[in-house]
Amino acid sequence: MPSNSNTQLLAIAGAVLAISAPASGFVPSQRLPAATKSSSNLFQSSRSAVPDCAPIGEVISAVGSGLVDEEEFTPAKEKIIKEPGLWEYNFGLQDPGLAMPHGIVKDVTEPETFAITEEQIATLERDGVVHIKGVFDEQWVDYLRKATAYQVDEPHFWAFAGTASKLYDYIQRNVWQTNSAFARFYYHSAMGHVLAQCGRTDEIRVSTDLLMVNPNKGFKWHQDNQNGPISWEEGLRFWITMDETPKEYGAPVYLQGSHKNDVVDEQAVFVDIEQDGLEDYNTKMLEFRTMPGDMLIWHPRTIHKVDGPADGIWTSYRRVLGGTVAKAGSVYHDKRGSGGVLSDLGRHGLEDGKALKSSFFPVVYPKFDSAEAADRDSGNVGRNPMDIVSKLGGLATKASGERFNSFFQVLGSQSNSK
Repeated sequence: MPSNSNTQLLAIAGAVLAISAPASGFVPSQRLPAATKSSSNLFQSSRSAVPDCAPIGEVISAVGSGLVDEEEFTPAKEKIIKEPGLWEYNFGLQDPGLAMPHGIVKDVTEPETFAITEEQIATLERDGVVHIKGVFDEQWVDYLRKATAYQVDEPHFWAFAGTASKLYDYIQRNVWQTNSAFARFYYHSAMGHVLAQCGRTDEIRVSTDLLMVNPNKGFKWHQDNQNGPISWEEGLRFWITMDETPKEYGAPVYLQGSHKNDVVDEQAVFVDIEQDGLEDYNTKMLEFRTMPGDMLIWHPRTIHKVDGPADGIWTSYRRVLGGTVAKAGSVYHDKRGSGGVLSDLGRHGLEDGKALKSSFFPVVYPKFDSAEAADRDSGNVGRNPMDIVSKLGGLATKASGERFNSFFQVLGSQSNSK
C-alpha cells in the first residue's frame, strides 16, 4: 500500500493534470493531432451513439469462460455518453456560435430580470436551500443544452481528470472562461438578478462554476467549501437544471437548516452526519426534483449529498450548470493549503484581503462589465501553469493533505446508499 505522503502526492499530481492547460495567450480552440470531428445537432451530444458490441471484458467473462452460451449473452447497459479519447480534447477558447434567446444582442443588451418573493428568500435563510421554479424558459434551456452538447462533443482539456476518472460523464470547472456561450449566459440571463435577491445584495460576481453532466459515482454527505477564494459568508451556491432528474437519484438531498450547525469543521468537505451535534439536522431531509429551467440555491454550509445510479450508468441526461457566486463586499482569500485552492488557479494578481474585483471573477449583476468581458475574450483569463505549481505546492503539508483527503472521502454515493 502506498504511504500517506505518496497518496497525497498522487492526488496532487492528478489535480495538476486536470488543470495545467495554458491560460494566457489563448488562441481559438485547437484539437490534439489526429482528432476526428464529430457531427452534432447541438441539442444532444453526438457522443450518445451506442457501440455495437459489449465491453470485451464482459464477453470474456460471460461467453469465453463457457459460463453461458453465446446466444444467451446480453450486452451490458450502455452509457448515453461515450468517454472521449485522449486525442479529442481541446485547448484554448471555444465558441459554439449560438444565437442568443429573446433577440438579445451579445455584450449590448441589459441582463434580464426575474422577481422572486420574500417568502422564497426567507426559506433560503431558514432552511439553507430554496427551489425556484421556472427561472429560465424553453429558449434559455435550449440554449444551455446546445452549449452543453457542443462542450461534450468538443471536450476541453480542463475536463480531462474528472471525466477520465468516470466521476461524471463530463465535468468542467470554470467553463465560462473557455466557452463563450456560458459567459454570455451569465452576462445576459436573469441568473444574477435572482441570486442578488436571494443574497440581499446589490452585486453578484461569479466565483467559480461547474458544468456537470451525469454524476456516475455520486457524492456523500458534504458541505461546499470548494467555492473559490471567498468565505462561506460571502457566497451562494447555485444549480441550473436542463433536465428533469430521475426520482431515485441525481438531485441533491439537503439536511434542513444544517447551515446553522456549529460542530462541522469549516475546512471539512466530507461530513459524518452521525457525529455529535448534528442530531437536530440529520433526520430532516429536503429533496427536490427539479425541472428544466429551475434553480436550486443554497448556503455553502448546508450539508447535502447527491446519489448516482446504483450501477454507475446513465441512460438519460442530467445536465446542470452550477457553481458559487460572491456577494457585494467580498474580499479575496488566498486558500493555499486547502482543497479550496482548486477553484482559484489563475494569475489574477489579487492579494489576500483585497476587494474581489477582477475579470477572473466577473460581475454579472447589476450588469456585466464590458472591460472584464473583453479581457476574457482576449484569452487573458484562465489558468496559468506557474500559478498552478505555486498554489498546489501548499497541499504537500500534513495538515493540507488531511483537508484535501476530506474531499476524496465524499466520492461514491449510489442510489441505494443511506
